Amino acid sequence: MSKRVEKQLNSFKYKGEPIRITLGTLVMTALCVLLIIVATFTQVTIMHPYLPMDTLTYLSQDLTDTEILHHFIKKYQYIPQIPVVFFVVSLMGRKFGILAVITYIILGLFFPVFALGGGVSYLFEYGFGYILAFLPAIFFAGTILKGKPDFLRIILISVAGVITIHLLGILYMLFIATLRHASMDLISSWIFSQSGVQVFYDIFFTAMAIWLGKETRKLLWIIMC
Repeated sequence: MSKRVEKQLNSFKYKGEPIRITLGTLVMTALCVLLIIVATFTQVTIMHPYLPMDTLTYLSQDLTDTEILHHFIKKYQYIPQIPVVFFVVSLMGRKFGILAVITYIILGLFFPVFALGGGVSYLFEYGFGYILAFLPAIFFAGTILKGKPDFLRIILISVAGVITIHLLGILYMLFIATLRHASMDLISSWIFSQSGVQVFYDIFFTAMAIWLGKETRKLLWIIMC
């Protein structure tokens, strides 16, 4: 093989280079925006074993009984929006990841692409802070992902990124609740529903999404280079 041909082939291999602005890159960014929208309206049922508070009362009963067995299985409706956002930044990098999220936010201010609708009035919804928090979280993630994405780095990004989103989301929620003079019961229920067990699922699936995004980037490098 001549050096010229070898050089051309090597130019299509992903070596950690930043993505350039090309038609393929812009198309991929648009598809990432669509992916975020789809994830917003997608619910995945997760089932896992757990021990309820009244576990001791069931120990003397037949644990093979179907109804009793279901009492030890937890069902959770999970929305994978946060892992998908981190998949996008892992796939496209910090610059295009931020572009995709900003595009999603702008679309949401005109069209019903957010979980509870859309429009300018959505700025005063309790959950809008979580969406805004995507921007600092993916800026942080994109910066770290410039290095080698080893296991520890992926875990660090997942934990820090997800916690950043939830903390900023809660602060925004408290701000809106103060403006609305909402009761503490309502505020507590919102925080629990948005940032309760959801945080642990987000961290787990975000780590998987980041790894998947880096591997997918290698496969699609020809399109995006």
